[in-house]
Amino acid sequence: MKGIHMKAASRFILFSFLSFTSIASAAINPADVKSNLLQKYSITTNDKILLAQLKSETLKHGGQSVEALIEVMKNGKYPDKNRWMATFLLGQIMGDKSAPFLVKFLKHPHWVMRMASLKTLLALKQKNYSKDYASLLRDDSFIVRSQALDNIRTLKTPEVAPFVWAMLYDKKNYYQPTLNGKALKAKRSNIIKSVILTVGELKFDKAKAPLIKMIQKDRYIDIFPEIDQSLMKITGLSSPAGDKTKKRIFWQRMAMNSTIN
Repeated sequence: MKGIHMKAASRFILFSFLSFTSIASAAINPADVKSNLLQKYSITTNDKILLAQLKSETLKHGGQSVEALIEVMKNGKYPDKNRWMATFLLGQIMGDKSAPFLVKFLKHPHWVMRMASLKTLLALKQKNYSKDYASLLRDDSFIVRSQALDNIRTLKTPEVAPFVWAMLYDKKNYYQPTLNGKALKAKRSNIIKSVILTVGELKFDKAKAPLIKMIQKDRYIDIFPEIDQSLMKITGLSSPAGDKTKKRIFWQRMAMNSTIN
């Protein structure tokens, strides 16, 4: 009899504990969660410990954090660093379901939000928005253009390769040096190297002939390695190691053989 009473008592204690836990969880009002998080997201800080704590608290509340995160993303009164973090955390909490909402921020007037959305969509491996990424290849912000290009290259979305190739002719991707107040010849920015490599990764066949012509000219010597690598990706061939002259001859012969065939 004593054993039966002990089992009954244990069950009662367990039931009471589970009931208390359930009540405690229910007692967390979603409105209170949102209010508390918004208050913390409004604080400007570079303290890594505080930011890590805020991230941890946001993730702890899971879906209950979503309303607060959306409010932070949409409202310019919150610090940029916090809006950046809110964007990433929304993607982390909601996963693929957050993508349609994040894509809207690719048209946001503030470059920080466009950039944060691009990086979050890349982390979520969202290939379905390649045309949205391509639309930012002409963005006024250099860093946004670079990230959009990285999205396309990493996710390998060949359908937008023509938009990538067009970046070679966009004046935004060149800078104008001066000497004693006099404008010198425009120079290629580093993004041009990424453009060349990306058309190779996307195996953009229409770039093959122009690239073969470019690799023969000394004025493209600064991007010679990128052109060579891109041609190898597009053609599936390997140029001779080392000497630039040998490489030029190799690609010239390949072009001639292609014409003959």
